[in-house]
Amino acid sequence: MSAPPSEDLVQQWESEQARLRGLVVEQDTEQWQKNPDFLGLERVGGVDLSFIKGDEVNACAQLVVLSYPQLEVLYEDSQMVALTAPYIAGFLAFRETPFLLEALKRLEKNKPELMPQVVFVDGNGLFHYREFGLACHLGVLSGLPCVGVAKNLLQVEGVYKNEEHQSQIAALQKGGDSFPLTASSGKVLGKALRSSQKSSKPVYVSVGHKIGLDTAVRLTHSCCRYRVPEPIRQADCRSREYLRVHFPAAET
Repeated sequence: MSAPPSEDLVQQWESEQARLRGLVVEQDTEQWQKNPDFLGLERVGGVDLSFIKGDEVNACAQLVVLSYPQLEVLYEDSQMVALTAPYIAGFLAFRETPFLLEALKRLEKNKPELMPQVVFVDGNGLFHYREFGLACHLGVLSGLPCVGVAKNLLQVEGVYKNEEHQSQIAALQKGGDSFPLTASSGKVLGKALRSSQKSSKPVYVSVGHKIGLDTAVRLTHSCCRYRVPEPIRQADCRSREYLRVHFPAAET
């Protein structure tokens, strides 16, 4: 796992990202997305992977489905998985997506009535080195609308964590306020969102698939009780709890 990846593998992954990038839909596609109150949206999903400290191979892949707008957990799936692909910056999806897709397929097979109408991903979508992050990858392969929500700023395409960025964050007065993350090309790749009145630290929202950016930002804000949207927060909490219960000797 620690050996540097081969150039062939990186080229193969870049080629696959470029191919799949052409399939991303960056606009609203569902009727509920076009409603100011998201009328018709009843189930929102969240996915995450949690690792045992010091172990980069074994992880808990987590899927949760919450009711909307109540944000109560309707379904959860915790599964220990062994990652086979190496970690390479910009290619996280090749490590994680297969296991998240498996979780969605299990749900579709066992309780199809609980399939989420949109999935929140702990990571980036179009706000990515090649405009194809984990949320895009999962969205295209699952066919579901996906939103990428990252806790840390990916410094990419001319977007930097500099003085200007910090002053833009300081100008976010209330929950729901946002500003665009604009690439050197002029394209808006995502938005920094003050997701909660309780937290002045923003999250970084970008389109994954089958949803427009403004809709993704509004939806993210509507799913936040705290800084991180509830579907991702619940996926993170439950995967960590699973590791605590099943691997009590290991620190997570």
